[in-house]
Amino acid sequence: MQILKKFFKSSVKDQFEKEIKNILGLKPGNILLYRTALSHRSIRDTPDENNERLEYLGDAVLSAIVADYLFKRYPYKGEGFLTEMRSKMVNRQQLNDIAVKMGLKKITLYNKFDGSLKSSQIFGNTLEAVVGAIYLEHGLDVATTKVLEWFGPLIESANAQGAGIDGKTALQELAAAQNLGVPEYEIEEFGPDHDKSFTAVVVLSGERFAPGSGKSKREAEQVAAKLALEVLHARTS
Repeated sequence: MQILKKFFKSSVKDQFEKEIKNILGLKPGNILLYRTALSHRSIRDTPDENNERLEYLGDAVLSAIVADYLFKRYPYKGEGFLTEMRSKMVNRQQLNDIAVKMGLKKITLYNKFDGSLKSSQIFGNTLEAVVGAIYLEHGLDVATTKVLEWFGPLIESANAQGAGIDGKTALQELAAAQNLGVPEYEIEEFGPDHDKSFTAVVVLSGERFAPGSGKSKREAEQVAAKLALEVLHARTS
């Protein structure tokens, strides 16, 4: 009977290790560490048995990795852009979506009889705990590699869609970073009062850029700012 129990225990352990390796793409050395990372408090009450401490650590590690990546990836972007990009990456919904797509939901240990947990965002918490476990076992370099593997496409997608920073703000931040002074806008308006149109030209450090047009001063300034940004980015690429 003891031999049979040992066989089943070993079999379960091997299966658990295989699932972790398949989902995370690395072989876990300390199985207990990963079991803790995958254990929700609904089945394990004490802090040393559930994943809340590892979640706390993983949250800090994840945030630092993403912040470092964004800082280096966008050397001419300002603090506002970087902060908003990071918030788009490291938020509860995104973390949960990534965790579910990875397959963490399948191996997270939680009270499956509690229907509210199945549709909650506990799997994002699990992902943070797993990052904490990887950091503890393999160090920052491996943790960084895995985080960027999971989050890299999301970061590029968010950048392609824009992080909510308008052209004028982006131009002002880039100008400040390059010590070019403050952008100025020369505005001209055309047409009757009921159907006006506007053109704007950016003047920066004595240089005039291509004009932007719009049905309002703000729209024309935004177009002009984006045209100036394209020129300045092309010069530094």
